[in-house]
Amino acid sequence: MNIAMITTAEMLSLAIFLIVSIGLVIFSWPSFRKPGGHGFYRFFVFECILGLAVLNVPFWFSSPFSPAQLFSWLLLIIAGYLVISAVILLKRRGKAGSARQEDALLGFEKTTALVTEGLYSYIRHPMYSSLLFLAWGIFFKHPVLVTGCIALVASAFLLATARADEAECLRFFGPPYAEYMQRTKRFIPFIF
Repeated sequence: MNIAMITTAEMLSLAIFLIVSIGLVIFSWPSFRKPGGHGFYRFFVFECILGLAVLNVPFWFSSPFSPAQLFSWLLLIIAGYLVISAVILLKRRGKAGSARQEDALLGFEKTTALVTEGLYSYIRHPMYSSLLFLAWGIFFKHPVLVTGCIALVASAFLLATARADEAECLRFFGPPYAEYMQRTKRFIPFIF
C-alpha cells in the first residue's frame, strides 16, 4: 500500500488504535511481569478486540436489519449483560482483600471467597465470556476473513486466559475450586 493512498479516516483509526494500545499497555503492565498469568493473555484479547473495533467501526450501523447486524447486536447485548452482572456479583460476594497479594490482579479480582452463585453457578468466567461475545459481536458488524481471523485469535487468547486464571484459582482456593470446575462450564452454560 502506498503511504500517499492512506485516507484521513485510516490515519485516525490507526492513531486511535495506537493511543488505546498505549493505555492497554499501561493498564496491563503488572501482568507483563508474570508471563503465563491470566492478565498477560488478557492483554492480547483486549488488543484483538480493539483491532476488531477499529476495523469494523465504519460498518457499525450499515444495513441495520441484516441478519449479521441483528446477530451482532444480540451478541453485544449478551456481552454487556454478562460483564455487568459478573462484576456486581464479584464485588458483592467475592470479598476482595489483602490475602491475595498478586500484583497482576485488579482490585476486584483479589477475591478471597469463591463466588458460585448467579452466573457463576453456570459458568466460571462470565467476564471472559463477555469478551468472547464482544469479539464475535464486533466481528459480525462486517464479517470478512481478516476480522474472522482476529476473532479466532481473540478466542484462543481467551481460552489461554481462562486456563491461566483457573490454575491461579486452584492454587488459591484449592479443592473447592476443583469441585466447582467439575460442575460448571467455562464460557457458555451447558455447552462449553
